[in-house]
Parts: sequence; structure tokens; C-alpha cells
Amino acid sequence: PDLTGHEKFGLGNVKYNISRIHVTAVELPSASISLLPGSGIKLVIGNASLTIDMNWNIRTWMFKDSGRGTVHISKVFVTAIFSTPLDSTGPTSISLTSCQTTSGDIDIKLNGKT
Repeated sequence: PDLTGHEKFGLGNVKYNISRIHVTAVELPSASISLLPGSGIKLVIGNASLTIDMNWNIRTWMFKDSGRGTVHISKVFVTAIFSTPLDSTGPTSISLTSCQTTSGDIDIKLNGKT
């Protein structure tokens, strides 16, 4: 979905819109899944990266600008625990019990147009 909003800076508001958001690359060089006896599943992803392309535009009382942008997020680490209750009375369910995520680097490149 598009991201639209406004922020107040100094003497005025900045309106922004980020649209056509596309994930163009995902790298998962280190990922593992392990069973947690009696409780569920543990997922660990290490040193992952993600690249996103998008259109952007901003507008203030003084100027407006728009263009294309790329966001590259790297050194992403995720640890998630899923519970899988064993209940023979119905369908198997999975729920997220805990999740920790960190990212190391974020590189943002915006290309404007007139």
C-alpha cells in the first residue's frame, strides 16, 4: 500500500506520498528452523538484506518535488518463536509467540525530477 502523510517542520507542514512500493530483492544467506520440544518452532534469520524501489513526492508551502527512490536494508537479524499447540480436536494452528528484529544499515537513494 501507499504511504501518505504529513509532518510539521519549522514554520510549515511537509506532505509526502510514497507509492508503487516494490520489493526487488531479498537475500537470506543464513536461515534456520528448529523444533522447540513441547512448545513450537524457532526461526532464525541472520545477515539478511532487502531492496525496495518506490516513487515519492513531497510538497511544502514553498516547493514540491518528486522522483524515484531505492531503499536497501542490510545486516537484518530476525528471531521468531511460533507456538504450535497440539490439539487433536481441530485444525492445527500456529501463532507468533515472540519476535526480535534488528537491522544494521539502511541506505536511501532519492532521484528527483523537475
